[in-house]
Amino acid sequence: MVELIDSHAHLNDPAFAGDLDQVMARLEQAGVVGLVNAGYDVPSSRLAVEQAHSRGYIYAAVAVHPHDALNFDEEAAAIIRGLARDSRVVAIGETGLDYYRNLSPRRRQQEVFRWHLDLARSLRLPVIIHDRDAHEDTLRILQQAAPYPAGGVLHCFSGSWEMARQCLDLGFYISFAGPVTFKNAVKPRAVAARIPLERLLIETDCPYLTPEPHRGQRNEPAYVGLVAAALASARGQTVEEITAATTANARKLFGI
Repeated sequence: MVELIDSHAHLNDPAFAGDLDQVMARLEQAGVVGLVNAGYDVPSSRLAVEQAHSRGYIYAAVAVHPHDALNFDEEAAAIIRGLARDSRVVAIGETGLDYYRNLSPRRRQQEVFRWHLDLARSLRLPVIIHDRDAHEDTLRILQQAAPYPAGGVLHCFSGSWEMARQCLDLGFYISFAGPVTFKNAVKPRAVAARIPLERLLIETDCPYLTPEPHRGQRNEPAYVGLVAAALASARGQTVEEITAATTANARKLFGI
């Protein structure tokens, strides 16, 4: 049976509060053997850790998303730092920059981003990067804050090949989500075709970014195989090759 790892999901999102057991039953049936449950604020990071202790195939990442950077204070920092030491936490994230919605001032986003990068380095944990409409500043900060002893991943990558190449040079993995399945996703598929197989990851980012043919519905981890299939098509490889490689890559990066 195929073994898949969803390298970025949000089972801690309220969208799953009503039927989480059914969602997990479906992901198990779909061959998902591992899942990184990413926090995006203090409550979701706490829940990510709790859920990781409830099922052996769930692992947690903890952080405060750039959307909430304005509210990131010493208390939040202390809580995230404490959670990050839990045995089920395999990464710091998601953290980064979001200039699409600008829900927090850009300068504050950058400060909080750097704090998370420092935490990941001090704990020797990989870091999960969120970058939306902020490619230049994301790359600049990543380059300035290097090196990264435990590596990291650019999740739901939407940048250019040139940006991907520079992130690869920093030791990062590149992850693709549902948008790579969209009919107009010419650029993401072209970039995905050039990523070295040993640095490729797949994810759902559920409950968001639902892949075709389920677009418009709530996303869930059981759909991660559709991302693998889209990458296989873009790269001229078999689905089996993509799933085997991305599962091995996720195990290596997150130590799972």
